[in-house]
Amino acid sequence: MRALLVVNPKATTTSRRSRDVLVRALGTEVDLSVEYTARRGHATDLARQAAGDGLDLLVTLGGDGTVNEVVNGMMAVGRSAGDRPALAVVPGGSTNVFARALGLPRDWAEGTGIILEALRFGRRREIGLGRADDRYFTFCAGFGLDAEVIRRVEQARRKGRVSTPALYLRATVAQYFVGADRRHPAITLERPSEPPAGELGTVVVQNTAPWTYLGDRPINPNPRASFDLGLDVMALRALHVPSTTRTVMQILSRRPDPHGRQVLSLHDLSEFTLGASKPVAFQLDGDYVGEREKVQFAAVPAALSVVC
Repeated sequence: MRALLVVNPKATTTSRRSRDVLVRALGTEVDLSVEYTARRGHATDLARQAAGDGLDLLVTLGGDGTVNEVVNGMMAVGRSAGDRPALAVVPGGSTNVFARALGLPRDWAEGTGIILEALRFGRRREIGLGRADDRYFTFCAGFGLDAEVIRRVEQARRKGRVSTPALYLRATVAQYFVGADRRHPAITLERPSEPPAGELGTVVVQNTAPWTYLGDRPINPNPRASFDLGLDVMALRALHVPSTTRTVMQILSRRPDPHGRQVLSLHDLSEFTLGASKPVAFQLDGDYVGEREKVQFAAVPAALSVVC
């Protein structure tokens, strides 16, 4: 089996020594090549080339951003999961939402052990993806407040701050009370053969649950979301302090079930469109990707074969 390991050298939870250990371990099971990313988008190019060359397996060592880039490179080749390499994800970032949604532990060494065992026994599963315009995502997308928070966090990281749950909490509070336009909800959701839902303040789209983690705690705006179904949506019609606080507490509860007059929840959607009366912040898999006035979403079932 020919495999490529795509390494983000800036992965926050690994060192050069641990990467060497990983390469030796994977090399006992597969014919392994290793490439290191040098810029944003490089992992996409590497994955596209590897898939086009007919490799059997792509392994990522990095965070969710690295996984997203590799997946987008893989999806450029073939029409079904069987036409593409399988994917294996070694947790190497600060949050690792996708890997943990697959049931992998946060520790890269434990995750590697599970992947090696899965390779030995041929253990795989097919998962669906989400697509936003021409880009794929593995676990979530956000239009509005959560994307604004991610933009704020990325700005802080460029200034040398470390990505921690505390940084995200501070960014969320600051963006909500200072940066967000809470008085003029700008987003509209449209579905085929359904009336549009307008005046939405923020929208979270999930391809699986959870949406993210706060340390070890899963955050679940759409607890029924699944790799085996379509896309789930939770939107807030307004961002008033009382209703938003109530929704946040519902999301953080042991049995999350966001509901109320200001909450719109939709389950297992195959396609829909988000539009806005002005440019709105947009994120995919925890990476800020700019502002958009319109995004078309679609569920892509059984898109990838994953070793886990």
